[in-house]
Amino acid sequence: MTREAYPNLFDPKHLGSVLMKNRACVAPMTRISATEDGVPTDIMVDHYQAYAKGGWGLVFTEGTYVDETHAQGYINQPGMANAGHAAGWRRVVDAVHEENTPIFQQFIHAGGLIQNNRYVKTGIAPSRVDQLGQMMPHYFGEGPFPEPREITKDEIKGVVASFAAAARRAADAGFDGVEIHGANGYLLDQFLTTFANVRDDEYGGSTENRIRFHCEVLNAVLDAVGSRMPVGIRISQTKVNNFEYQWPGGADDARIIFGALKAVGPTYIHVSTHKGLEEVWNSGRNLADWTKEIWGGPTIACGGLQDPARADTLLADGHADFCALGKGALADPAWPEKILAGEEPIGFDPGMIKPYATLQNTLDWRAAN
Repeated sequence: MTREAYPNLFDPKHLGSVLMKNRACVAPMTRISATEDGVPTDIMVDHYQAYAKGGWGLVFTEGTYVDETHAQGYINQPGMANAGHAAGWRRVVDAVHEENTPIFQQFIHAGGLIQNNRYVKTGIAPSRVDQLGQMMPHYFGEGPFPEPREITKDEIKGVVASFAAAARRAADAGFDGVEIHGANGYLLDQFLTTFANVRDDEYGGSTENRIRFHCEVLNAVLDAVGSRMPVGIRISQTKVNNFEYQWPGGADDARIIFGALKAVGPTYIHVSTHKGLEEVWNSGRNLADWTKEIWGGPTIACGGLQDPARADTLLADGHADFCALGKGALADPAWPEKILAGEEPIGFDPGMIKPYATLQNTLDWRAAN
């Protein structure tokens, strides 16, 4: 197989100021392999460098918590909340840069979806309501999520500031860009979700109010580092605790959500889906396509794009500008290199992440299979 077989996927393209050698990105994936206090480990350095060696155009880190109070959601999750975290991530960045590959850091706040937090037992969320769903066993969770307490307006301001502070640490550590995790059921997305947000103030009710928190965080991060690096934001309908959820207003909600983000001005929007880029709202179009039309700027699509032909067609048809792979990347860090060489990449198997989603578990599975 040659580069000509997938001319769009392997076409170099800028994402903001960052030149990517191709349009294939390693999606953010939680791997719970940091130290107990959130510092990246040697195995994480090797893990991220393996992707850089495998030919990816861009590597995203896993969701990294932004403060030392409520943001952590998983055991051994990495943070970017202090100088020790930043020093650990500098090792990862340097290892990836040795292969001339850019790396972006994704920031997350778990909100009500706490499975393990070394600082508190109770999460904060838009409202004190059941978050729905069950904890994930492969991240050492069991049973329902504990009921969170309602976040105060002062705490909202504090969370916004913590995202900005983490972004500054990322810039100083050498990251090439940062991404705000506003998707998949975590704190920002909880504000956007009807069953998680029953507030009656300026952060609840209408879709215009529900997207307000996303915009405040995005504004703060852009103010902090937007002149130094690309700043993106991830959006989804589905959640780790509810894979079937869709925005009640469908396309009307999409116009409000993406229109509000556009007004703030991120470098890109990253659209995540659970089942792949299937059509939404009986519209005959997928969410990435809606994003691209309303937002109009650089769009990353994530979901079911392990097939390079499908990924290339998505790009060729203008539904997105970049493709992010999760399971495909986890299964084979050399996915782009193998596609270019005409080789078959290793296929994903659930055994790679069960029973626990640590990097060592994945490496042991590969060695045994």
